[in-house]
Amino acid sequence: MKKIILSCLLFAAVLSGCKKLLEVDSVRTVGEENMWNSLEDSRGALMGVYALTRAALIDNNAHWIYGDVRSGDFASPIRQDLNAVIKNSLNASFPVVEELSNWTRWYAAINAANLFIERIPEVKEKDLRYTDNNMKLDIAQARFLRAFAYFYMVRIWGDVPFIITSHDGNFEKMPRESKDKVLAWVEKELLAAAADLPYIYSDNDPQQQGNYYNEDRVRWEGALARKTSAYGILAHVAAWQGNYADVSKYSKFVIDNFGKSAMSWLPTDELTRGNGFFDAKRFNHLLGFNSDYGHEDGSTTGHIEELTLAEPVVTKKIPDIYMVKDSILNIFNEADDQRFSLDTLGNPRNTAYFSNYNGKYPIFSKIKSIQGGQTDPNFRYFTSPIVFTRLEDIALLRAESLAVLGETGGAIEVLNIIRQLRGLKAYDQNINGDLIDAIFKERQRELMGEGHRWYDLVRYNKIKGTNTNFTNLIRSGGIYWPVSRKVLQQNKLLTQNPYWE
Repeated sequence: MKKIILSCLLFAAVLSGCKKLLEVDSVRTVGEENMWNSLEDSRGALMGVYALTRAALIDNNAHWIYGDVRSGDFASPIRQDLNAVIKNSLNASFPVVEELSNWTRWYAAINAANLFIERIPEVKEKDLRYTDNNMKLDIAQARFLRAFAYFYMVRIWGDVPFIITSHDGNFEKMPRESKDKVLAWVEKELLAAAADLPYIYSDNDPQQQGNYYNEDRVRWEGALARKTSAYGILAHVAAWQGNYADVSKYSKFVIDNFGKSAMSWLPTDELTRGNGFFDAKRFNHLLGFNSDYGHEDGSTTGHIEELTLAEPVVTKKIPDIYMVKDSILNIFNEADDQRFSLDTLGNPRNTAYFSNYNGKYPIFSKIKSIQGGQTDPNFRYFTSPIVFTRLEDIALLRAESLAVLGETGGAIEVLNIIRQLRGLKAYDQNINGDLIDAIFKERQRELMGEGHRWYDLVRYNKIKGTNTNFTNLIRSGGIYWPVSRKVLQQNKLLTQNPYWE
């Protein structure tokens, strides 16, 4: 109970500090003089950084609207705000669209990480139980989460204010910093964090001996940043920059070492069954933010199920988003795909990815971690995690990098690992077409609903350059979101992204 209270206190404290970063009048709600004294304080504070990062991802279903709705793969039958996102009308006057333009929650997480890094030595001085190794691991995680937050924001807004010290007193207004400079710092910070992170917690890793915070490895499986997590994000950072030599290098590290983090290739039945991969937390969540029912976590909002599920999966008449049949058939266009395919009579072989296929609204049900929602029409409680990246994602990033670098044989070899896991035949150019196209098609199928599609489209169009409209969108900065009008009003040093002026 104490760790929960401490996390809540930290949330209030850092959110107050974040408001100062955004130049909003704020009042300190919680003093910190009673924090940073004990081992329990350190755990509560670190878990608070994780919690604030998750909050930034799930607020207004941000992660899926940024990554899956904007791509246009899904349609929305009833929500005009989501239709605005689908049409790239990101300056439309809808509360959700305006909230998604606001980076407040991300700076709350960043300020929490900054505060942790600055204050945690006080715990080391006051509590002999808090060892040098424990502090090194904790700081590495805080640095990782801070770098991840900046990477995530750069993909959304481009240039962002760059703040790496906490601000509990007066805060000087700051302009936006170059996205290239921020990402250069992100790469260095992730490499530094990776050097101190273990492959696994509470399992006698050379860099983390004994039980971490007196908990066994099951408690921490898939819940904390590991060395492979850092290299996975490094691969994503390099891919966003178009630095495919580094994508190859960082993804290779993950592929070569994933077994040390107790990960394995994901079988299809584990990926798609209701209580499988997208339930609770698992080592295969290379970077995941869980909502574990066993830890009294979860909610009715902040999960993709809130957007996608409806009858017959849950008692909701119409989904907020769904995929039309023509799109489904265009994406899943190969026979025997275990995720989705049709039999010889034109009927789905299973309901792994889609339920109610022959109804008006095919229901995207790949992710459906439900507690009670199928029996009580007034109660839908979801516990699926946000899985930002997993082994299959990194493998396909590696295939992408090798293909761009001209290492065709290696790219095909990695692509075929995923294809064969899903029941597909080996890649054949005469059947599957261009290799780059086939790799991105496989990413579209494998990672559907996991928040990757928009960013994949940006990278794909940077590589191919054949879609004039999308190329112009990239060149004009239209791939980024506008900065919230509220944020701009609060800090006159900030400027709007030119595309949205």
